[in-house]
Amino acid sequence: MRKLLWAAFLIFSLECAHNATAQTCSLTVSTLNFGTYTGTLLNGTATGRVTCAGGWNIPMDAGTGAGATVTNRKMTGPFGATLNYALFRDSARTQNWGNTTDTELTGTGNTNVTVYGQISATQHVISGTYTDTIHTATTSFTVTVTIVAACTISASALSFGVYAGVTTNATSTMIVNCTTNAPYYVGLNAGTATGATVTTRKMTSGAHTLNYSLYSNSAHTTNWGNTVGTDTVAGSGTGANQSLTVYGQIPGAQTLFPGSYSDSITATITY
Repeated sequence: MRKLLWAAFLIFSLECAHNATAQTCSLTVSTLNFGTYTGTLLNGTATGRVTCAGGWNIPMDAGTGAGATVTNRKMTGPFGATLNYALFRDSARTQNWGNTTDTELTGTGNTNVTVYGQISATQHVISGTYTDTIHTATTSFTVTVTIVAACTISASALSFGVYAGVTTNATSTMIVNCTTNAPYYVGLNAGTATGATVTTRKMTSGAHTLNYSLYSNSAHTTNWGNTVGTDTVAGSGTGANQSLTVYGQIPGAQTLFPGSYSDSITATITY
C-alpha cells in the first residue's frame, strides 16, 4: 500500500514503486462547504479524483479545532466558539474517516472519491463563519459552514378572570429562543380595538370597551410597546428557551357592562 496525500484545490504527486517502474499518483478535491447551519442535522460533501495506476490510501487528521479528535472534529468561529462535526468514508455516514490503517480510505487505480461530512443537531453557538483545516502528511483542505442568527417566539394567553371595577392584575409568559449571543428586541402592538394605543389598550365586547395596559415589570411602571430601543424588551440569545413575563393591568373604576371582553396582541421579535 502507498499513502496518497489529501488536498483542497491542490494537486500533488508522489513516486511509488510498481512492478519496478516509477509511477505518479495525484488527487484533486474541493473544499467541504456545509452551507448554512440552523440547528438541525446537516450533511455536506466534498468530491475529488484520484489518478493512480496502483493501490492507494488517504488519511485525515483531527483538524485544527481545540480539543478535536478524528471522531469529533471542530470548526472554529467567532471568539473561539466551536461547532462539532464528523467526516465519513461512506454515504450512510457510519464509517469514520481517520488517519489509522483501519479508518483511512483505500482503493486502486483512477477513482472518484467523496468526503461525507455531518454536523449534529441542537448545537447552540453564536452566529458567524466557522472553519477547520484537515491535514494529511503535507497538505490540507478546508471545511466551512455559516451560522445565521435566528429567533422564534410564542406566548400564552393573558386571562384577567373577573373584573369587578377594582384594579385587576394578571400575567402571561412568552418564550423566546434565539441563536447564542444574538441580540433581540420584543415588542407588543396596540391590539385590534379601534382607538387603542400601546399605552391604552382596549378589550372589546360588542360595542363596549375596557381599557387595560401591558407592562414589562411587576411594579406596572414600564409600559411595553412596539418601538425598538424605546419601549421594547431587549435580550441576548442563549440558544435555549428564555421566558419573558407580560404584566397586565385593568385600571379600576371603569363603567361596567356585563360581557366577555377580549383583545389580540401581536408580539414581534426583532434581531
